[in-house]
Amino acid sequence: MSESKPPTPTPADTYKGWLFKWTNYIKGYQRRWFVLSNGLLSYYRTQAEMGHTCRGTINLATANIAVEDSCNFVISNGGAQTYHLKASSEIERQRWITALELAKAKAINMQAESDESGDDCPAVPPTSGQGGGFRNSEIQSTLRTLNSKVEDLATCNDLIVKHGSALQRSLSELEGIHVGADMAEKTRQVTERATLFRITSNAMINACRDFLSLAQTHSKRWQKALQTEREQRVRLEETLEQLAKQHNHLERAFRGATVLPPSFSNPALAIKGGVSGKGDASDEDDDNEFFDAMEDPAEFITVPADPKYHRRSGSNVSGLSSETGTDDQSVNFDELSLASNPESPQPLELEPVRQRRTRIPDKPNYYLNLWSIMKNCIGKELSKIPMPVNFNEPLSMLQRLSEDLEYYELLDKAAKCQSSLEQLCYVAAFTVSSYSTTVHRTGKPFNPLLGETFELDRLRDCGYRSLCEQVSHHPPAAAHHAISEKGWALRQEITLASKFRGKYLSIMPLGSIQCLFDKSKNHYSWKKVTTTVHNIIVGKLWIDQSGEIDVVNHRTGDRCHLKFAPYSYFSRDVPRKVTGVVTDKDGKAHYVLSGTWDEKMEFSRVMQSSKGENGTEGKQRTVYQTLKAKEIWRKNPLPEGAENMYYFSSLALTLNEPEEGVAPTDSRRRPDQRLMEEGRWDEANAEKQRLEEKQRTARREREREAVKSASSPEEDAQVTGTEASEVSDETNTEDSPPHTPVASSYGPSHSPHLMESKEGSYGVAVKSTHPDNYQALWFEKTDDPVSGETLHIYKGGYWEAKEKGSWDMCPSIF
Repeated sequence: MSESKPPTPTPADTYKGWLFKWTNYIKGYQRRWFVLSNGLLSYYRTQAEMGHTCRGTINLATANIAVEDSCNFVISNGGAQTYHLKASSEIERQRWITALELAKAKAINMQAESDESGDDCPAVPPTSGQGGGFRNSEIQSTLRTLNSKVEDLATCNDLIVKHGSALQRSLSELEGIHVGADMAEKTRQVTERATLFRITSNAMINACRDFLSLAQTHSKRWQKALQTEREQRVRLEETLEQLAKQHNHLERAFRGATVLPPSFSNPALAIKGGVSGKGDASDEDDDNEFFDAMEDPAEFITVPADPKYHRRSGSNVSGLSSETGTDDQSVNFDELSLASNPESPQPLELEPVRQRRTRIPDKPNYYLNLWSIMKNCIGKELSKIPMPVNFNEPLSMLQRLSEDLEYYELLDKAAKCQSSLEQLCYVAAFTVSSYSTTVHRTGKPFNPLLGETFELDRLRDCGYRSLCEQVSHHPPAAAHHAISEKGWALRQEITLASKFRGKYLSIMPLGSIQCLFDKSKNHYSWKKVTTTVHNIIVGKLWIDQSGEIDVVNHRTGDRCHLKFAPYSYFSRDVPRKVTGVVTDKDGKAHYVLSGTWDEKMEFSRVMQSSKGENGTEGKQRTVYQTLKAKEIWRKNPLPEGAENMYYFSSLALTLNEPEEGVAPTDSRRRPDQRLMEEGRWDEANAEKQRLEEKQRTARREREREAVKSASSPEEDAQVTGTEASEVSDETNTEDSPPHTPVASSYGPSHSPHLMESKEGSYGVAVKSTHPDNYQALWFEKTDDPVSGETLHIYKGGYWEAKEKGSWDMCPSIF
């Protein structure tokens, strides 16, 4: 969701801004543009609608304004109209409440004064297009009326002068006439002109009376409006004075190590009310207000810790970095770890970094007949349905796996942490960050061909390099291995299971992810959550992540439990919310994490925990007293024009950039993917069908070879014995060739030429034979003794082959 701009104060007693309005149980809260003007609150779907369509208006003079919690408030006028509104932050909500209360008081005063003056003019709501200029239009209308009356007076004055002169001439002629036949005619003329003069005079009198009455009425109203403006100015001055005092108090409280209430930016920290007048953050009344405000069935609650914890010496807290006075000085946890790390990296000689591309061709807008595709898919397994590239994005699944390393800095910081619990916070933030690129990415990545690889060599500019390989096709499985000079290694094997449920598609990643740190020997593992693609048939596609993740440190027993809240129409919580608790092996909480998977994560250190009141579902929730939350991760902004480039991030734009020296099986060399990126979709579809048919032919050939081998047991036994002897001979070699079935270990080296993993105590090689006898080229299925899981682990040889430029062992898959 885009961020809401703060309400905009404008002239003419108007207040404008974005708010979220509760619509119904189907659509939930929707973003609307609200305009407060002349005691009336109106709303529109967009700012552009102000010129033609007003969606609703409520009169504040008879309305009741109630605050529900830190961001929600309700406006009702007795049941006929009720607006449930939500601001994006507590500060914005307070701005609106202040503006609404002032507008309500003014509307009530104006209504009372209008009744006392006997003004029968009804209150006219601002029509569409008037907005903040309603008062100006009212004044202009009054001035036009007064000008019309003045013009009437001028016209009457001209007529009176004209008819008065004519009457005067007639009277003069009447005096000089002799009695005779002309007497009757002159008398008739004088009578007519006298009648005209009387009529004109009456019109003049009536026009003067109307003008005077209108001028007196509006003069009285304007005097009252001016008095109201003066009173409002006094109230605003008093409000500003109070805000200045509160600001001064907060500054003193901050300098005095008083913990401020958590902000709205931390979704897990919702406290009703603000700082008490005395600035005591540990006041029991604040805690009671907090429990009253909690309405959602959260598993735990966080409240500000007692100020005494902020003055405690870091030596009193076992297993954590020293933080004496650091909270007041806003020193980050990772900065403390870096400061205390004697092996912090020294400045190195800078080398020129390759300039990578920042744009790809814009996505073309091609028409697609969905039904012509779906009617051919009835009864088929989802993974075997041939789909055109119209549903794809020009990246393979291997490249999408490599995108998990976009925020590799989190693992770099984790490698320097002195505390395993603090390190776990960074690893947990890294697991959440891998989902940030999916919020707008509704395109399907290309299914990799069996044996397809993808390397991401960022050793010079980022200090890491990674390799992915498609190790199985049915079911599709990809293995990934990344290693860094900073002392960490990442490996994962992902198999996707999907279920089409009519309106949405659920994608369940199977397999685990492991992260190993060289210095501390900490070994972490976790699994991915479920990804749901909504509106598959009708509507705009959107993606949600839901489920729970347990990040486990197998060496120490520490654990971080992360919960991805699914989107709900009935929830008033922040969308895409993620919460987590870091506990040690005894279950004691040390850190609390909160945020959203598409924006940022924060973590707070737990100083004390206790059991709180029962939630709405009857479960007793734990209350954690925490220090001030600190930001641990924030999503990088998308590049300019990303909406025309499949919403790719800066890293994703470079993944398919052609590079020299990569393996012939690398995804960058895949022709159908390259054609799609260039906008040649018809050619890409034809090439995609050719590659898939070639893959099916190769699979059938392997199956025939497997059947032939199974038909001669003696030969099979001889082959098996030969392979066993090869394993025995090659296990002791210093640099195993690519085909050597030796499992990789974790032990990274800081030398770029010695970063290949060797056989050690971290893995035991096991026999892995697919039904078609396919063996992965760079990875081998291994039982991990630490986590107890079986997965494909990098066995070495790829980067040596790249350095030599020798790719003879690679199959021809393209």
